[in-house]
Amino acid sequence: MRIAPSILSADFAKIGEQLAAAEAGGADLFHLDTMDGRFVPNITWGPKIVADLRKLTRLPFDAHLMIVEPERYVDRFVEAGCQYVTFHYESTPNAHRLLQHLRSLGAKAGIAINPQTPVSMLQDLVEDADLILVMSVNPGFGGQAFIERALVKLAEARALIDERNPACELEVDGGIGAGNIERACEVGATILVAGSFVFESNDPAGAVRSLRERIR
Repeated sequence: MRIAPSILSADFAKIGEQLAAAEAGGADLFHLDTMDGRFVPNITWGPKIVADLRKLTRLPFDAHLMIVEPERYVDRFVEAGCQYVTFHYESTPNAHRLLQHLRSLGAKAGIAINPQTPVSMLQDLVEDADLILVMSVNPGFGGQAFIERALVKLAEARALIDERNPACELEVDGGIGAGNIERACEVGATILVAGSFVFESNDPAGAVRSLRERIR
């Protein structure tokens, strides 16, 4: 099980300090939520910011593209230093082609689904994915409450992965904290994104360590 703090909840006035604290606490990779104001009602950052952040840590970057037409931008995120690039099933009609393209760039190819999208929509894509991301909140903002139905979807995704592509990672994003991280692991999640629980605490390193203890 790997913990991926989401820097969406970090204080960018002291981002270097916060990344270092999360890394010291045992974070495995950093989750970078990219939003365009169109696919979701929020705007964050693009490849330039990602490239600058890349200089602050050696941990892998997990780019989560909540944008329309992700096929226009994935190359730039790989060039900026993202080892994982995940786009949304709902954002493009070319998901299969885009997964293959990401792999050709040497990146881990991920595909995400929103809370209203059934896991069954991925049955013809899972074999070309390195990561499936199940959203446990409606994408766009940090600090939202965990949608309990996501646990059922995680279990469904776990069964699909085990049957068709056991090497694929299963990630959950949204509302993850001390109260539900164990349940997310029990139904098969292997990467757990935690934003506000980590970066809105007074001790990001301690917050990561507390999550690690729970999933042990």
